[in-house]
Parts: sequence; structure tokens; C-alpha cells
Amino acid sequence: MHRSLQSDLRKVSTAPSIAIVGAGLVGQRHVPRIQKCAQLSAVVDPAPTAAEFARNAGVPHFIDIHDLLAAQKPEGLLIATPNHLHVRQALLAIEEGIPVLVEKPISDKVSDAEVLVEASEASGVPLLVGHHRRHNPKIAAAKKVVEDGRLGRLTAIQAQFWLYKPDDYFDAHWRQKEGAGPVFINLIHDIDLLRHLCGEVLWVQAMESRATRKFDVEDTAAIVMEFECGALATISVSDCAVAPWSWELTASENDAYPHVPGRCYALGGTEASLSIPDMRLWRHSKKKGWWEPIDSELISVAEEDPFVRQIDHFCEVIRGQAEPLVSAREGTETLRVVEAIKKAAATGETVSIR
Repeated sequence: MHRSLQSDLRKVSTAPSIAIVGAGLVGQRHVPRIQKCAQLSAVVDPAPTAAEFARNAGVPHFIDIHDLLAAQKPEGLLIATPNHLHVRQALLAIEEGIPVLVEKPISDKVSDAEVLVEASEASGVPLLVGHHRRHNPKIAAAKKVVEDGRLGRLTAIQAQFWLYKPDDYFDAHWRQKEGAGPVFINLIHDIDLLRHLCGEVLWVQAMESRATRKFDVEDTAAIVMEFECGALATISVSDCAVAPWSWELTASENDAYPHVPGRCYALGGTEASLSIPDMRLWRHSKKKGWWEPIDSELISVAEEDPFVRQIDHFCEVIRGQAEPLVSAREGTETLRVVEAIKKAAATGETVSIR
């Protein structure tokens, strides 16, 4: 038998059973990815439409997580429910010894997230957080560039999230309320990637504006932060700017968004700079200096679905073959930075994180 076929058959035979809690848009997006890598065992959601969704997926439907755990014990649980339910539902899974992948953010508040960190680490039951972008091969390639020292010492970092959310996006009134703005909903992904690539954050300063839509929530923000490595980052956020400069539009990982080649991050160092996700490495080929020619090199990266890679990684963690790439502690540290950004914007003060 061909070796690759043997590997595929072995993978199927050892595919763990995973139940999904939450059959909204995010949960539905995960189901075909789970079915590629594992065995979907159940759908848990009280909504009337969830029963039909489960039937179409060919699995049992349960109203809540208690009913699920009374009927079966899946080998993994993927939680894609509203943020305020994450902690309670994940704790139930941990108590049953079931590894969990919980969608981002890990919780509404750092204090609640720390409860999950303690429970996961004390019990030894893995808890992963769904910051799926870390599973994008472009991010793995960028991290290798940094760790190999090709940029030299990191000095300056830029990140941008500019796009236009259409007016009907806000017909759901909760999106007009505090906590539903681009800093918490969108930028948390970017902050997680910057931490992953550049290290921990020492302090933040921030300003927010509601001047365009005049909702309770920000539509634009400007942020400055310092990393432990000494690099300074400037981050610009706006969901009311008609522009393509965001991970959503430049990374081509989600077909819901048009793809526009370019960058939304830039990592600058003493030897070279890297733009992401277009993956161009910029450096002087001979003498370094602003009068000298500067060349670019394209870092070649194969395109792969980071959501599939995330589920595949979850399966490896369930089998005991890997440690979580984004653990409960990692997800909490990212949330801690976002919480500090919101506090800095509200108070006008510099907020220290560590």
C-alpha cells in the first residue's frame, strides 16, 4: 500500500470525536473543517434551527451541554457560543476531562479567563483558544524569519486594520454597544499575532473616536505600545474607512472577503524588515544606509486553510501528540493587552501590563 494512503487511513482510524457547542455562523463554519479532520459527534444549541442543522450534519442534537454530557463523552469539545458563556461551558468540559477549543476571546474579562487558566493547568486538561490566524502558514513563516534573526533587533512595528463595515451590519443593535467595537471584536486577532511574532507587551497608550457613527462603541482607534524586546508599535484601527489594509482583505484566508494583495503589518529591524501577509523581506544587499539600494525578497509560502490546520492541531492535542499552540494562558495574555488598550483609551493614561 502506498505510504501516503497508509498515513491517510491511519489518520481516519484515529480521528477523535468532537462535539460543537454553538451552531451560529461561527459554529457552522467550523463543522466542515471538523469533518475533514475528525468525527463530528454532536451539535449543542438551544436555537430551533440547530436541530435541523444537526440532522443535515448527520449527528445528534442537544439543547445544552448538560444533555450532551449525560448522553455521550466526546473526546473534544469546540465552544463557539457567545463570549459570556465560554467560562462556564469550558469548566464543565474540563471537569469531565475533555480537551476544549474555545473560540476567541477566551472570556469577556481577564479575571474570568484566569479561572480557566488555573482549571486547565491544575487538571492537565488542555484548553485551546481559537486565534486561528496563528495556524496560517504565512504566520509560521514570519515567525521563523524573526526567530532566525534575519530582521536583526526588532525596532519598529506597524499594524493596520482599516475596512468599512456596511450600515446594515449594525442592524443588530448589540453591535452599537460597548464591547462590540473593532478593538475587542477585530483587533484582538491582530494583537495575538503581534504577541506571537514579537513577544510580550510592556505598556500601552490609546485613543478612541466615535465621531463617525456616534454609537456607544468606538469606530476608530490609535494605539502605541512597547514590547519587552524594546520595539515600539503603532496600530491604527477603523471600521469606517473605505480601504483594503486589513488582515481580512490582504490574507486571502476567508472567501467572504475580496482579496487585495498587500500588507497590513510591517516588522522593522536593524538588518531587514518584513511586510505581512505579502511576505516581502526588505534589506540592503551590501552596505546599510538610506542612500544605498534596497532589495526585496519574496518569502514563498504554500496556501492552506488555517481553520483546517487549527482543527488538525486540536486533534493532535487530543491524542497527546502536541502541546496547544494557543493555550488558555496565551489567550488570556492577549485579552490582557486588549483590556489594557480599552482602559488606556478610557482614562488617557499609560497602562502598564507587566
